[in-house]
Amino acid sequence: MKLYGLIGRYISHSFSPSFFARKFAKEGIEGTQYKLFPLESIHDFPTLIEQQKNLCGLNVTIPYKEQIFEYLDVVTDEARAIGAVNTIAFRAGKLYGYNTDVYGFRESLRPLLGQNKQQNYQALILGTGGASKAVAYALNQLDIGFSYVSRQEKADWYQYRNIGDRIKDYKLIINTTPLGMSPNVDSKPDLDYDLLSKDHILYDLVYNPEKTVFLQEAEKRNCLSKNGLEMLHLQAEKAWKIWTT
Repeated sequence: MKLYGLIGRYISHSFSPSFFARKFAKEGIEGTQYKLFPLESIHDFPTLIEQQKNLCGLNVTIPYKEQIFEYLDVVTDEARAIGAVNTIAFRAGKLYGYNTDVYGFRESLRPLLGQNKQQNYQALILGTGGASKAVAYALNQLDIGFSYVSRQEKADWYQYRNIGDRIKDYKLIINTTPLGMSPNVDSKPDLDYDLLSKDHILYDLVYNPEKTVFLQEAEKRNCLSKNGLEMLHLQAEKAWKIWTT
């Protein structure tokens, strides 16, 4: 039995197992399973590898996309430049780190950019974790300038408490935090949503629930919006190609 899976801390909400179960059934892929492997700490990773002898590949999610580096034998130049790994391939006793989030986010964002008449986007990236790094890398590829928003204080970041009406100047706003994710479905980034207009695009990497409070606020103000489900599917397909070629 070939085994694949997802590591993270709070991952019971993940759709990855159902995605791969459908894929395996549809494509007649036998002797293969995809499972969730919640880890209380990244230091539990070596134990997982030791216990699960049939592992062939893993996806990595919050909060381990940056912490996983020290456990990998090889990291692609792109993943190292991004500063985050979300896909691990097992080959001849070595662990190889990749990032497929950039591809998934970039290609799922493109259709939204095409629907909006705005020509020169500036983006706000909400959050500064591993997912935000993939988003930033993709925005650079698309020639879209961006600024970070964080709870932490840093010279070149906005803080939620002082972003104020600058939100009007950033027509693309991307939530890379777990705010609004099941089971904490009532939470949302601390922004003045009344400053949004129909010219804004709001993208939420969260996909469970389908429509977070963040996206509900966008809908109320006739903004274009999208959740992270297509991103999940695109990055998962790219991960599968990495694992099997």
